[in-house]
Amino acid sequence: MSSPSSANSATDPSPAGRDLPFVEVEERVRYAETDGMGIAYHGNYFVWFEVGRTELCRRRGLTYREIESRGFFIVVVEAACQYKKPLRYDDAFIVRTTLREATAKKFVFGYDVLRKEDGEVLATGQTVHLVVNRQGKVAPLPQELLDRLIVPDKA
Repeated sequence: MSSPSSANSATDPSPAGRDLPFVEVEERVRYAETDGMGIAYHGNYFVWFEVGRTELCRRRGLTYREIESRGFFIVVVEAACQYKKPLRYDDAFIVRTTLREATAKKFVFGYDVLRKEDGEVLATGQTVHLVVNRQGKVAPLPQELLDRLIVPDKA
């Protein structure tokens, strides 16, 4: 139940972005995403990173579905998250996603999780992805698809 934010700046001064174009997605912590103390379970941040990453690709005119239909997959090979302050049940927050690095075979995405109310950074993270073919071998993404991913947002 995410909804892309209308806020979408040309540059990102946050730790994740280092002055790169970004995409923001608004979310809210659901009850099922909390632990017994009512705090968002740490593993959910990676799900929220995926929401941001998927939206960034979509806004740039390239969906995961299309990449996969062409016989390629973008697989996570590394993931990290630094938790600064907790999110709790029903907290509204923003996932800000940047594409830090893009080559035909490798992508690096950066993330900030911000409290919607005041913009405070609650967590930062990064994922590293490799492009593989249907046989699971590292393979370059066709230039036409890569070009669509690295252009500024179309939304």
